[in-house]
Amino acid sequence: MKILTIVGARPQFIKAAPVSRALRKAHREVLVHTGQHYDANMSDIFFEELHIPKPDYNLGIGGGSHGQMTGRMLEAIEQVMLKEKPDVALVYGDTNSTLAGALAAGKLLIPVLHVEAGLRSFNRAMPEEQNRVLTDHIAALLSCPTQTAVENLHAEGVTQGVRNTGDVMLDAVRYNAQLAQEAKPLHKTLAQLRVLRGKSAALLEDKGYYLATIHRQENTDAPDKLLTIVEALNELNHPVIWPVHPRVRERKEMARLGDHIRLVEPVGYLDMLMLTGHARMVLTDSGGLQKEALFLGTPCTTLRDETEWVETLEGGWNVLAKIDRADILAKATRAVDTRNGTACSAFGDGNAAEKIARMV
Repeated sequence: MKILTIVGARPQFIKAAPVSRALRKAHREVLVHTGQHYDANMSDIFFEELHIPKPDYNLGIGGGSHGQMTGRMLEAIEQVMLKEKPDVALVYGDTNSTLAGALAAGKLLIPVLHVEAGLRSFNRAMPEEQNRVLTDHIAALLSCPTQTAVENLHAEGVTQGVRNTGDVMLDAVRYNAQLAQEAKPLHKTLAQLRVLRGKSAALLEDKGYYLATIHRQENTDAPDKLLTIVEALNELNHPVIWPVHPRVRERKEMARLGDHIRLVEPVGYLDMLMLTGHARMVLTDSGGLQKEALFLGTPCTTLRDETEWVETLEGGWNVLAKIDRADILAKATRAVDTRNGTACSAFGDGNAAEKIARMV
């Protein structure tokens, strides 16, 4: 069969790597990169490190409002589909690229396979929530990462084509964590980070730093929230490494950062695995990093009021923090009992990619 896979953002590249390997054993895959993440540090390096095949199409659509971006992608993806005539369109996650791909396929009556279906934050103000709900109700095949996701779909009346395949991110972490350690031990990763602000990261030690990533619109486009996060990070008693999203870097609130906060350029996936695995704690508003921290045994504080990944909250490895200075500090400095390890069984057995390939 001919599978047209649509990716555009950093988390989708990570998921596509194991799934593409599995798909290409039995099918022909046509890979479309929308260009949603176009910065070389957030796109090219992932294709190189993860050995993802070069995209057959790069649409070069990045920037602009949600409506502008999604509309331009919809038009361009439709033209590719009319030319390629795929049997199935495969989309990942909850980005504008996801929704545009699903809409284009749905209007052309091409079955959609949605990987990471059924996630719900139950916050419709989030663009990601809107994208994932709409995509799930268009899709004919729904690959759920957890049983909770299956139950969310059933509650909305979506029961056909639903399968709990496990989480393909677990596949990716297990496959790449050892490669990362062999390719770049921590000291080498730290030495090669491009520091934009603060002291050299090369002097940091294992479990001697926090790792922060803040990129969601709800935090970065609200000056009071971003300033609150900055003020809380300033009070932490260990250095903070913050791979900064390009659109966040120039926010005026960032000028208030203390010297112990190392702003660095976005890093590749292998470096990010190293930084996550050796951090004392992760502070993030990312969905994927919550899970990667869990899989790698690193405590996490999520700077949001809710999470789609409720399984990560079990056992206290991940906790939610309100955008409040005192709450962030309390959660970030909490004691975590790491003696019993983490429970990852809710996310499958690490063979999600093969199960997804068998769905088409």
